[in-house]
Amino acid sequence: MIKVHLWLLIFMCSFSLFAQDYFPSNSGVIANNSNYTAFTNATIHVSPTEIIDNATLLIKDGKVVSVGKSVNIPKNTTKIDLTDKTIYPSFIDLYTTFGVEKPKRGGNGPQYGASRSGYYWNDHIMPEQDVMASFKYDVKSASELHKLGFGVVNTHMPDGVVRGTGALIALNNNADNAMRVVDGETTQHLSFRKSVKSRQSYPSSIMGSMALLRQMYNDAKWYEAGHIDTKDLSLEALNKNKNLLQIFEAGSRANLMRADKVGDAFNIQYTIVGGGDEYERIDEIKRTNATIILPIDFQLAYDVDDPFLASTLSLSDMRAWNQQPHNPRLLAENGIKFALTTHGLKSNKSFSSNLMKAIENGLSKQKALEALTTTPAALLGKSDVLGTLKTGSYANFLITDGDIFEKKTKLYENWVQGTVNVIANMNTTDIDGDYNFKLTGSDYKLTISGSVSKPTAKLESDNKTLGTKMSYSDDWVNLTFKTADSTKKEFIRIVANASTNNSLNGKAILPNGNELSFYANKNKTKDSDKKGDKKKVDDATDTPFMSPITYPNLAYGFTEKPKSETLLFKNATVWTNEKEGVLEQTDVLIKDGKISKIGKDLSSKNAKVIDATGKHITAGIIDEHSHIAAASINEGGQNSSAEVTIEDVVNDEDINIYRNLAGGVTSIQILHGSANPIGGRSAIIKLKWGEAADDLIYDNTPKFIKFALGENVKQSRSRTNSRFPQSRMGVEQVFVDYFTRAKAYDQLKKSGKPYRHDAEMETLVEILNGERFISCHSYVQSEINMLMKVAEQFDFRINTFTHILEGYKVADKMKAHGVGGSTFSDWWAYKYEVNDAIPYNAAIMHNAGVTVAINSDDPEMSRRLNQEAAKSVKYGGITEEEALKFVTLNPAKLLHLDDRVGSLKVGKDADVVLWSDHPLSIYAKAEKTIIEGVTYFDLARDQQMREAIKNEKSELTNLMLQDKNKGLKTQPVKKKEEKLMHCDTMDSHH
Repeated sequence: MIKVHLWLLIFMCSFSLFAQDYFPSNSGVIANNSNYTAFTNATIHVSPTEIIDNATLLIKDGKVVSVGKSVNIPKNTTKIDLTDKTIYPSFIDLYTTFGVEKPKRGGNGPQYGASRSGYYWNDHIMPEQDVMASFKYDVKSASELHKLGFGVVNTHMPDGVVRGTGALIALNNNADNAMRVVDGETTQHLSFRKSVKSRQSYPSSIMGSMALLRQMYNDAKWYEAGHIDTKDLSLEALNKNKNLLQIFEAGSRANLMRADKVGDAFNIQYTIVGGGDEYERIDEIKRTNATIILPIDFQLAYDVDDPFLASTLSLSDMRAWNQQPHNPRLLAENGIKFALTTHGLKSNKSFSSNLMKAIENGLSKQKALEALTTTPAALLGKSDVLGTLKTGSYANFLITDGDIFEKKTKLYENWVQGTVNVIANMNTTDIDGDYNFKLTGSDYKLTISGSVSKPTAKLESDNKTLGTKMSYSDDWVNLTFKTADSTKKEFIRIVANASTNNSLNGKAILPNGNELSFYANKNKTKDSDKKGDKKKVDDATDTPFMSPITYPNLAYGFTEKPKSETLLFKNATVWTNEKEGVLEQTDVLIKDGKISKIGKDLSSKNAKVIDATGKHITAGIIDEHSHIAAASINEGGQNSSAEVTIEDVVNDEDINIYRNLAGGVTSIQILHGSANPIGGRSAIIKLKWGEAADDLIYDNTPKFIKFALGENVKQSRSRTNSRFPQSRMGVEQVFVDYFTRAKAYDQLKKSGKPYRHDAEMETLVEILNGERFISCHSYVQSEINMLMKVAEQFDFRINTFTHILEGYKVADKMKAHGVGGSTFSDWWAYKYEVNDAIPYNAAIMHNAGVTVAINSDDPEMSRRLNQEAAKSVKYGGITEEEALKFVTLNPAKLLHLDDRVGSLKVGKDADVVLWSDHPLSIYAKAEKTIIEGVTYFDLARDQQMREAIKNEKSELTNLMLQDKNKGLKTQPVKKKEEKLMHCDTMDSHH
């Protein structure tokens, strides 16, 4: 066989004496070949599905000329014999920041307007940003990517909500940018993250980013239609880029769904950068029809040697470590297209090992190769030149000594545009393996790995590992090691030749200078070990253990989503909340998700009968004011955020959903926070534990929005915020100004003239037209009066004052206005404006004729709202039935849902709770919490789940210990504080 270095020398000598474009470098790059080069006798993977044995690849001028068994080789072609070698197309990474300097953070302090003129009104929208304007080719990074098998990368500027265009770069270290840039404008990039270069406060949340994107697309359409006289360079670029591949960095399964929702609203199919947790909701991911750019940043096992620290780990964190490597397999099995990326890795060096791990966990090698070649090429519209080795493609290929997806396979060369990048010398003997030898009366075991590219050696004697240094060049091994006698600092040096396979032959130089003959024979290995484990990884029975995926995929999740049942409760005390009052020894029949019958001696064929003797049944508890089950609570970047909606950020994995079910809660209103006078729109959800986020939201849900008054909105406790308003009178002016604008906007809409769609104004117009209801955070009577007067000025009504701790002072005015009160039972004195709060507040408002509810605004209090309601029996003499209505029927009325929930009435939704005791008692436990006939909480199942969780954590702990015992890296256990959402919680995402 012609040696590689020999043919290259001949080739170099054939160059003109005046050719000065070749300069040796540490990367092993050698000049472009402008003649024909033929690689013969190789196994060639032309594509993931086309493999040719004993084939020839012919290239010229950086392109593939021909490939196959019978290739016509022109005269004067340089031939390279690749007998026993394999050729693959080089890999493509769709999502990198290669050659792009990390953007620098802007100044400090708030900024409310844009800092640029001639561009979009929000600094974080930068579609005009061209990555090539700041691109600088990085030879060192390219050389590292060569070692991983990559030949082409798509790069972009990772900054902003809309980040501008990306470019496709060939990793050709021996060319100029004109040749390297395959396409300077391939993609448009988006995310939910703000630009670090701008201090503009809006958006400050994920839901704000979603609203901003929607408004941007509407504005782009308005601009394209010619309705704006001034030039907007951002909107022009956005419209120009709309036919490019749209890549959205989501970073998690939940954000992937959110990004897809934005795209769907404008008929845009994003290609979405995932988070590696797509397996948790695989059906929902499939329905997006999105192609995923998939990171493989798998978690390390936790160091669980300390039992106490191990016990603090959550099951979800332990499962993530175990389940993430199965994610690529599960996507492939479900027909979801994906491309693999190095994005997200702390070090690109872990890419190959993580890829092998994915294959060990069932990802087929064909799908792995597709995800690195043909899939990204197709997404980029470059299938004619990238991703395969078909005629006309770029000569981007890898030369290996076998299956590239086997751990022990050597990658020798990575050719890019016909230029070779030498990773390892193909003509160096592979000496990896175990050797046994005897020297000066001692037995030694020598293990060598990485000999072709980066040799390392481990030497053991008498169960001790000896300090060892090794070098390997031109088939000669130099090995120096410390003697086994730890009392002496003596070294033995071995110089041996490895040209004869499976042996090392030379001499040993002892500490005293004497020389001995040295011989070590490589231990024989099983055929299955020569090139890694050859078992059929596609066979599911061969994949490593995987924890069950549950809905949601954390503790207390369901292995299968529960279904509606026909249930018959016998002999219960039934609290109807209707004119029938409390019924003793009464039956309740639930059928088809509805309350079917209430009465004595009921029967039903095929019903599951539950003996409720001595127990109580009530309607499910409803919390009018909650902040659980949301990924964002405040969009505080502006003094009005009417354009955002909590429905965009419902979090179906919040354990507080389950905890609330355990307290008998079946429905909640997730309110926006109180960062601004006009907050965001609400999400009203049923606590259907295990369902996806959008399936928690009420169908045909009433429309609500959060307003706020007082200290929070005027930023009394903020040291840096300078946003208007800064006073209570300023808060009033915000309302007057915005409703004046909304009235003018509504008149323009009704005039039939063209108008710019403004999501914020659309929401406020709904309020003016009585189509959206206000729930207002309030404390002080003067402001309560103020907002009622503003509403009456614009001819609408406030729906609910929430908190309303001075409601007892203005209960008569509230009654006259027609507003309800949703209050705390007995909170006071936690800040200045609640100093006048009293626990009789609920009773006084109720007795004045106001519809009163008790709310939580707290994830802990919400699961004991039955007890909070009971306090009104003590403070104010409210009857038990009316007190129960404070957390059932009355919040249903305030939410305009009392025709569906809040009481036990035939035809209403079967949202019911079976209590072990009187529902207002501190001893009462919710034994079953049922929503629409589905049992989402069962006390008996809860006890069983505790034992199952304990056993699963034990099994995962043992697997983590096994990883550590194998010498694999681990991560320390870090205590995680649960983040509880409140009115003033700001989104940490931005």
